[in-house]
Amino acid sequence: MFFVLALFSLGICCAVLCVVVKRSVQHEHSDDPNFLSFQRVYLAGPHVYALYESYWMTKHQIELLFIAGFGSSLLFGTFIGSIADKFGRKTNCLLYALLYGVSCVTKHFADFNVLLFGRLMGGIATSILFSAFESWLVFEHRRRALSDQSLKQIFANATFANSLIAILAGIVAQTAANAFGFVAPFDCALVVLTLMALVMTFTWCENYGDERAHLPQSFLDAVDTIRKDRRILFLGLVQSLFEGSMYVFVLEWTPALSRASETGTIPHGYIFASFMISVMMGSAIFNLLSQYSRPESFMRFVFFAAALLMGAPVLFPSSPAVIFVAFALFEVCVGIFWPAMGFLRSQYIPEKTRSTTMNFFRVPLNLLVIVILWNNFQLDTIFKFCVSFLLLATLMQHSIARLTSSPADGSELPFDVLEEMEKLCAERGEVGEKTDAERVDSAEESAERRVG
Repeated sequence: MFFVLALFSLGICCAVLCVVVKRSVQHEHSDDPNFLSFQRVYLAGPHVYALYESYWMTKHQIELLFIAGFGSSLLFGTFIGSIADKFGRKTNCLLYALLYGVSCVTKHFADFNVLLFGRLMGGIATSILFSAFESWLVFEHRRRALSDQSLKQIFANATFANSLIAILAGIVAQTAANAFGFVAPFDCALVVLTLMALVMTFTWCENYGDERAHLPQSFLDAVDTIRKDRRILFLGLVQSLFEGSMYVFVLEWTPALSRASETGTIPHGYIFASFMISVMMGSAIFNLLSQYSRPESFMRFVFFAAALLMGAPVLFPSSPAVIFVAFALFEVCVGIFWPAMGFLRSQYIPEKTRSTTMNFFRVPLNLLVIVILWNNFQLDTIFKFCVSFLLLATLMQHSIARLTSSPADGSELPFDVLEEMEKLCAERGEVGEKTDAERVDSAEESAERRVG
């Protein structure tokens, strides 16, 4: 009963918060229909663990399958990012649809090796999902010379919509699983992937990083970018530490709440829906916060709050209500994190190596998750690790805030760099031999000269 009341209470709070945000935040709109269209893509696939269990996989085999997915993302992520920058972000997004589609097909086979291959394909696809789509979005946003505020709103709206669709997808997946078995949700995902690929093929234009760079050179350029700019280095560490804690949380919230429950059973559906509503609330709060403060600044407090909340299972191991409330508030922090981090990446990562650099950020993230999965740590130890990761993220974010606290540090320019880029794009006919990335870099270099 408690979880049902919590779900409805969170729903009411979320609705009220959305009304407040709608009245308080001045939304900017684009008249470009192609720009509006790329706010509408989402895909989710549930029931993985249950499917593996239905194939009589042992707990160790299931753990190996999950490790294979994270390991695949770790090994191939940066390479895939370089492909996106050189051969096109749209092409890489289509590759995501193909690879994840193959992963869905393998779920029909109760064979460990086939499922392992599917997890490897899914891991590579995940690297694309978390880099190429955002890189394409940021470039198109800049090419259309739209404002930074509208980009913040897009990231916030995407987080809100993803959470809402995750709830709906969960309902569809459960209905399909009840009617046709655990593999049915993956068939539904395959249909959505096909539709997504068709939409991208006929409505998206292509954009690139540095088309002329060889793949090893893109890799080295990304390393050099991270080495030379401490803001990017700290940003990558912050992302890895927070997302590492978040993925561990996704794996461990069920045993944490089950241990605290007197019966040992919990209503997973209600709890998952509550968490998604909390993420929606976080995206709305981001819209409010960004009106009055920079993400570089207020994210310090978000990370510190997340660290305190993640300590609840350690401090109150036998109180399901306290743990649930702490986890729900942590998900609010997650809802603030996604749009904030997307916006910060758009500000500091160079266009020509954007996808490659973003996938570099996922290397330590995947390492953290693999180490925790591989070692059979006690539940309290796992959450202590998460608290430590989040406190480190707080310190890193504080460093970013200090580095970008004044225009002299390059955080804010006294004129609009996008205006320079728009002028350069208008000269496309005269300088057709230049790549899109070169025009972006030229605009940024011109901006730096004017600041100097």
